[in-house]
Amino acid sequence: MSLSVMARLRLAVLGAALALPAIGAAAAHEFKSGPIEVVHPWARATPPAAKVGGGYAEIRNDGSEPDRLVSVTAEIAGRVEIHEMGMKDGVMTMRPVEGGLAVPANGSAALAPGGYHLMFLELKRPLKAGESFAGTMTFEKAGTVDVSFDVEPIGATAPGPGAGH
Repeated sequence: MSLSVMARLRLAVLGAALALPAIGAAAAHEFKSGPIEVVHPWARATPPAAKVGGGYAEIRNDGSEPDRLVSVTAEIAGRVEIHEMGMKDGVMTMRPVEGGLAVPANGSAALAPGGYHLMFLELKRPLKAGESFAGTMTFEKAGTVDVSFDVEPIGATAPGPGAGH
């Protein structure tokens, strides 16, 4: 017995509708530990000889207590530092953040181009757009969160369209 064209169409539409929540969850690219949620960690692609790269994410704290990002590791880097960019006397400056990055209670902290960000130092290989790499983010209270950084094109100022935003 064969299905009619209409019956096959109904089954295809139903199957697509059932798959949408799973696709949305996969595209969201979020990682959680307790009240801390790391939303779409990403990095910029680097030129072939680069020894440093930049990393970004939004960190949300749904808890009633503040927390602090105290350290980060990445499989592609010898070490990772939390940095801050800012203007001083008309000159752009960048420096490591002492004591980690505060994440307020019921609030968020942004790791974004031009502000707080991660510096991947002693890169083991170039970062290529379309790839991803593993890392960990360690918080004072929430502990360690395993994350995956998506690599966006050189010069990207935000995560790509598949980021779940």
